Amino acid sequence: MAISFKDKVAIVTGAGGGLGRAHALHLAKLGAKVVVNDLGGSLDGSGGNSEASEKVVAEIIAAGGQAIANGASVSDDAGVAHLVKQTQDKWGRIDVLIANAGILRDKSFGKMELKDFTAVMDVHLMGTVKPCKAVWEIMKAQSYGRIVVTTSSTGMYGNFGQTNYGSAKASLIGFMNSLKLEGAKDNIKVNAICPVAATRMTEALMPPAILEMLKPEFVSPAVAYLASDEAPTGVILTAAAGVFAAAQLVETDGVNLGTQASADDIAAHFAEICDWSSAKHYGQGGEQSAKFLARSQEKPVLG
Repeated sequence: MAISFKDKVAIVTGAGGGLGRAHALHLAKLGAKVVVNDLGGSLDGSGGNSEASEKVVAEIIAAGGQAIANGASVSDDAGVAHLVKQTQDKWGRIDVLIANAGILRDKSFGKMELKDFTAVMDVHLMGTVKPCKAVWEIMKAQSYGRIVVTTSSTGMYGNFGQTNYGSAKASLIGFMNSLKLEGAKDNIKVNAICPVAATRMTEALMPPAILEMLKPEFVSPAVAYLASDEAPTGVILTAAAGVFAAAQLVETDGVNLGTQASADDIAAHFAEICDWSSAKHYGQGGEQSAKFLARSQEKPVLG
């Protein structure tokens, strides 16, 4: 059965352009009623107007879909409350939240001002947390919800000049990992999209031929899947240029050196400790603790 969002209501933040716009258009095409949220600010988060979101709404309506515009900042409590109230007043439910809004303030860490670090964390992390918090009880009452947060390869692997952005994007993986557990009993599934796309955040970094391969709309089917009835939960789905992959945190099985192990002992056995052939992914933190307790019962290597 084809994935459909008929009778579903979806909020997409940062949807005035780039990835968010592509996600909003794609969900609308699949039948969703879409709230197009965008502050309309510049790349660094300054300024704002509703022109961008209203233009996307017009595109959706022209194509036969249903949509409304919202110009709230996702890091502003009152704005987020209005976003949710506007959606509830219009359609009476919220099924999907795509937390996509973001800003960039790239600079090497030595030259970065703390206000630039805080601003990026506020929009990416708290600008995801606040909308999630605002829709959480609604989704619980419905016994249905789909949340997609937006992470990045910078958050997972790093990138020069992006300590603020990388910190924010990595934090969203931790947020997802715990939220998926809390939402499980109420059929709320929480996943992360990790896109590579040609947007105003990346247009200055890549040549035109590469940008053409990395259109934002090539990522949106992955977002639609993560937001669908059939969605998994707790998955990081990476997407670019029609290629899709999955990522996860893994941990080696490790080595029991005993409770008297020294730093020199760790150095001597570091290659074994880092034997990735034994690596596995844990569904929650308690599984790691159980591993340590079980391995501690074995005879230490240094014994």
